[in-house]
Amino acid sequence: MLQKVVSSKKLNPHNYYRLPWSLTDNGISWLEVTTKCNLACKGCYRDPNKEGHKTMEEIREELNIFQAKRKSDCMSIAGGDPLVHPQIVEIVAMVKEMGWKPILNTNGLALTLKLLKQLKKAGVYGFTFHIDTTQVRGDSKATFEKEHNQLRTQFAKMLADVGGLSCSFNQTVSERTLTQIPDTVNWAKENADIVHSIVFIIYREPSMASDMQFFAGGKEVPSAESYNNTDFCGGRILKTQDVVDQIRTIDPQYDPCGYLNGTVDPESFKWTLAIRATDKKKVHGYMGANFMQVVQSANHFFTGRWLSYCGPSMLKIGKTTMPLLAPLDRGARKSLFNFAKNTLKNPLALLKRVNLQTIAIIQAVDFMPDGQINMCDGCPDITVYNGELYWSCRLEEIKEHGCFYTAVPRAKLASKPAKKTSAKKIKERV
Repeated sequence: MLQKVVSSKKLNPHNYYRLPWSLTDNGISWLEVTTKCNLACKGCYRDPNKEGHKTMEEIREELNIFQAKRKSDCMSIAGGDPLVHPQIVEIVAMVKEMGWKPILNTNGLALTLKLLKQLKKAGVYGFTFHIDTTQVRGDSKATFEKEHNQLRTQFAKMLADVGGLSCSFNQTVSERTLTQIPDTVNWAKENADIVHSIVFIIYREPSMASDMQFFAGGKEVPSAESYNNTDFCGGRILKTQDVVDQIRTIDPQYDPCGYLNGTVDPESFKWTLAIRATDKKKVHGYMGANFMQVVQSANHFFTGRWLSYCGPSMLKIGKTTMPLLAPLDRGARKSLFNFAKNTLKNPLALLKRVNLQTIAIIQAVDFMPDGQINMCDGCPDITVYNGELYWSCRLEEIKEHGCFYTAVPRAKLASKPAKKTSAKKIKERV
């Protein structure tokens, strides 16, 4: 049954804090330790049959390049799936030793309690689990996203039992699964004590590239190389606003506090962060732009780095955070007011812990009418390849062609007049 989407306020970048993250000074960096994976997600742009595991020497060299070219708070350890790398514990220890918070980006299939304890001892800071219906999983047979919630809860409790680890979940979204977003948002609220963030990643629809012809180094390349069609596609190109509208069907208060714009379109929302204060039953409100600015600026002042992931201990102090930042932030004031109102109705609510929980949205690469490619400006998922920094979502272009694609509208190519051959050149040919 189709869910009716209520009319919601359009996102306006002037209302939110533009995150100060940049190419060289960022909250996160992206380290790919392997292309091998134990799943085949629909639409994945990595080939698990190529390259394989990187050696410890190769990984250390990439980390050295990150140290030289990019300052960041966290290091996302990714793949493929990093847990299939036979030296993943040593990799985590190396990342920690070199000064980053190690975050493992995994589907979780290879995670056992024994391995989890080893990874914690090695210094892992947290996990981001990718679980959604783009996958055919042996541990969760799901047609709808809400059917994966039992598995998500299992992983969250596993981390909570070990203790002290950040827990996040990624969910890819297409037009076909757009209306299933509220189920995940509700589930996350009910588990806000052990689920610290959820991230909705908008699927890179092949249809958005259908009007473009691609070139690499001046040579034409088929768009299907990076924009493969799958049965997960819906056809409609989604934007961040579409995801926001769905969240507001069940949480009308929802409002972001920070964002990253596009490299071409300054009004596009490529990374969007919202932080809500919730006691698992009620959402008291959302932190505002000043909250995010204060947190980022303070962290950079004291540590020299923009803040990314936070540990559980920092996210359990919502009742302290709201009054502390209420004088500076409208969202914190509103959340505090709602908390006080809810407490008057039910005094026992005062005994409940108020958790801070992040809801993030990532909008895929998109194309402007003139063929310009709009990427994430200050992208946190920048990675290293052959000694240089690249957007990880377009790394296959670099691997295959040595450069990023350029795009030209097909209509422009079709309307381009054919070159006329001069009478002089015709005479020369004869």
